Amino acid sequence: MNKPVLLTVDDDPGVSRAVARDLRRRYGEGHRVVRASSGKEALDALKELKLRGEQVAAMLADYRMPEMNGIEFLEQAMDLFPRARRALLTAYADTDAAIQAINLVDVDHYLLKPWDPPEEKLYPVVDALIETWRASGEAAVEEIKIVGHRWSAPTFAARDFLARNAVPYRYYSIDEPEGRRLLDAAAADPTEIPVVITAEGRPLLAPSDAEIAAAVGLTVDPATDFYDLIVVGGGPAGLGSAVYGASEGLRTVLVERQAAGGQAGQSSRIENYLGFPDGVSGTQLTDRARRQAVKFGAEMLTARDVVALEVQGSARVVRFGDGSTISAHAVILATGVSYRSLTAPGCHELTGRGVFYGSANTEAPECAGTDVYIVGGANSAGQAAVFFSRHARSVTLVVRGESLHTSMSHYLIQQLEAIENVHVRTRTTVGQACGDDHLESLRLDHADGTTEFVDTGHLFIFIGARPQTEWLDGVVQRDERGFVWTGPDLLNDGQRPAGWTLDRDPFYLESSVPGVFVAGDVRAQSVKRVASAVGEGAMAVTLVHRYLEEQ
Repeated sequence: MNKPVLLTVDDDPGVSRAVARDLRRRYGEGHRVVRASSGKEALDALKELKLRGEQVAAMLADYRMPEMNGIEFLEQAMDLFPRARRALLTAYADTDAAIQAINLVDVDHYLLKPWDPPEEKLYPVVDALIETWRASGEAAVEEIKIVGHRWSAPTFAARDFLARNAVPYRYYSIDEPEGRRLLDAAAADPTEIPVVITAEGRPLLAPSDAEIAAAVGLTVDPATDFYDLIVVGGGPAGLGSAVYGASEGLRTVLVERQAAGGQAGQSSRIENYLGFPDGVSGTQLTDRARRQAVKFGAEMLTARDVVALEVQGSARVVRFGDGSTISAHAVILATGVSYRSLTAPGCHELTGRGVFYGSANTEAPECAGTDVYIVGGANSAGQAAVFFSRHARSVTLVVRGESLHTSMSHYLIQQLEAIENVHVRTRTTVGQACGDDHLESLRLDHADGTTEFVDTGHLFIFIGARPQTEWLDGVVQRDERGFVWTGPDLLNDGQRPAGWTLDRDPFYLESSVPGVFVAGDVRAQSVKRVASAVGEGAMAVTLVHRYLEEQ
């Protein structure tokens, strides 16, 4: 796979075998020789090599071939591998055509047939082709490739999904020559972006998260249909539950809709988490926790949307969006919260095209030398401001309140005050996002009634906390905002919740359904901090053990 390719094309089987034999004899140790019997077959092979990210060092094509001669083939092959060196195999009678090809089609050499002895007539030419190709600096691309457009929301979503799941990839824009070559090799058109190309060279046209996850090796299907513990949600609370559940002998599966880490996983820097005096990025913390859970035997399902929770006797059943289910003795709900949508006109239409929710760290390089705006006054917004200040010309925090002191940690406020290119606009809201195919400007509304328009291509939103618990309607008790009640908060004048079947009060983190526990931000009255979420995840597992002992 890592060896650069030497491609030969000849419709004469005898000549084809001879040139391949001679090339393998001299170059087989460091190169892979591929031969084709026609120009079309060779182009198909080149498209497959392009999708797999392989290198083509040189192409040798016979001049006289039916349907597509060697010059016509090399012209089309150049569109796929412009740095590969090119030579024509030709008879003496076709020398003039070969010279014309060198002058007009940028063919590097021509070889007369027969080329015996190859040490004098073949190898010196191929040596020169390979040396010239090496000087071009072309390298193989073995990771996942994404072809898309900067202002395509689906393209951003695919890149963000891979980045948050720690899957390395290389991005190509359809506005760049290599992006167009990959698009052509995949037989796709610009309306089908993003095109995700696996390491094996298989193109996926406008794939879903689940299709991407399966293609890149993430686990999407459960190993069995029954577990001791199902953890729904892969944020700090869910990861904490998975680590402690699996390490204590419970057959544990964690189900995550998008990527492990939740909102914390999108934080550019967490500096008040115990044990990390120099701070740690959300991605680093998440990756360590995920690997720790897997080490203890927890199963991690990605890109699975949970749509229902059902009680069937002693089993707790989780239903996925595709209708399939898994069951367990106990469930921990750790679905966290999501950022509230900004309802200002234009924001919905431009989401993923300049308007982003969360840090969207994949956009950092695009922010170089630009003016970035961030909406929100809590820690996540402050952390994003610190992060983007290293890339952008300026970062402006747009805050509805009077100051940051009521919503942001003191250490973070001090950091922001010390960064020259970070500015804070209090008593201000975003009134409108403007732009055609991408964000171009914002209308800022001030509390005194004045407005102004500012030019920007990047708006990052960190407002509010909304639990996505609609799928729990009629199953567990929630407050008016959707957060799940647990433990003592479920008791009404000492009365247990309706439908409660056990001769005891709910445990501290237990919901109104026995055996269904809640940890982290989705729990009503919880402390919205990473450390407390991890602690609740661990504590929930302890309570699961107590619940199982009763059964």
